[in-house]
Amino acid sequence: MTTENVAAQINPWAVAQQQFDLAAERLNLDPAMRKVLREPRRELTVHFPVKMDDGSVEVFTGYRIQHNLGRGPAKGGIRYHQDVSLDEVKALAMWMTWKCAVVGIPYGGGKGGVIVDPKKLSQKELEGLTRRFFTEIEVLVGPEKDIPAPDVNTNAQIMAWMMDTYSMHAGYTVPGVVTGKPISLGGSEGRNEATARGCVYTIVEAARHMGMDLRKARVAVQGFGNAGSIAARLIEEEGSTVVAVSDSTGGIHNPVGLDITKVINWKSEHGTVQGFPGATDVTNAAVLEVDCDILIPAAL
Repeated sequence: MTTENVAAQINPWAVAQQQFDLAAERLNLDPAMRKVLREPRRELTVHFPVKMDDGSVEVFTGYRIQHNLGRGPAKGGIRYHQDVSLDEVKALAMWMTWKCAVVGIPYGGGKGGVIVDPKKLSQKELEGLTRRFFTEIEVLVGPEKDIPAPDVNTNAQIMAWMMDTYSMHAGYTVPGVVTGKPISLGGSEGRNEATARGCVYTIVEAARHMGMDLRKARVAVQGFGNAGSIAARLIEEEGSTVVAVSDSTGGIHNPVGLDITKVINWKSEHGTVQGFPGATDVTNAAVLEVDCDILIPAAL
């Protein structure tokens, strides 16, 4: 069976519930509490029209899930991807509940998504989709209820459109409705790098615990989007040598090391890491198998 077939058969919601059952057993959690925490509190599915540049109308499907609000407003990103599913979003919302609780912040878990390949949309179509989707889920969101954020294929610009849409309907500016906004609209400095920086902090601590010298470590990075590319740059700043990276189109490998800043610029210019001068093009699977000390899985 291929890796793709195995992945296709794994249901993320079943995985999340299985993880919960194991943890609940370990914690000897009250049976009534188990029943409450095992299911999301709210599931919203919306189907909404978007006028395309050619004058046609396409109907897209989106979701917003609130898993638990016991600690405060739901918190969690919105992703745009062609493979988004209700079960995936439910699982991600449950994981957000745990993440907020583990780090001790007063939020619950939420998550959202739209089934769309944003790379096939123009900027105008992307804005239309974003504003209409946010209008449809406004019944759930708000600074005191549910606060979305960027996720896969969403960014500060998309958060700005969401904030503006909500603010227009409220009649005044509501910056607290989303996080991950542009700095000029009240966003937080360092937000764009936060995911990758958290990953690298963890690696630094793990290396210290294991007695590993990061200045001698060779690293492979699977995924070269916001998380992967920044993690590669940050681990390089720790003195490590990044020997392989990959994106959705394939991977590149150089056992002597890659100049990550140049790879980032190459991808920005060519839309792929492949073809990078001085490196060998390899498959995505091969990047997971190259000789290295640290593997960073930062793909979807």
